[in-house]
Amino acid sequence: MKTFKLMSFEVFQNDSFKKYPLEDGIIINQESSHQSWVLEIFVDASYEDDFKAYIGTDTILEARAVISYPDNEPAAFRVLVQQLEHTSDGRLSILFKGTLKTQNRQQYAELLLAHLISTGLTGEELLTQFQHDMKRRPRIKA
Repeated sequence: MKTFKLMSFEVFQNDSFKKYPLEDGIIINQESSHQSWVLEIFVDASYEDDFKAYIGTDTILEARAVISYPDNEPAAFRVLVQQLEHTSDGRLSILFKGTLKTQNRQQYAELLLAHLISTGLTGEELLTQFQHDMKRRPRIKA
């Protein structure tokens, strides 16, 4: 198993990603044949209602996480909410289990570029937006 620090975490809801301000977070690559990952985030307890309805269901959430360094590109995951627990210091621990989505960087770059061109961007404006979006990784409908 390999363990990494979570720098940011967001979940796709209502046609956009909602970012959850982390107080702390960890991600574990279980290095199993199922390619499973465990993510634990610590957030303000006010976010409990965003996740408690998913406990005990098979609802898969689309999530993105930045791992290890704030400037890393977000990694895409498909996760299930496994557990919610209030910590002694008043935070909420949310445990997820899931798999890494395997769209590689080149595929995403090609989709992003095609999308930006279809919006009419050209030249320096296209390059600037492409560089920005490659870091931010907005969701693109293929």
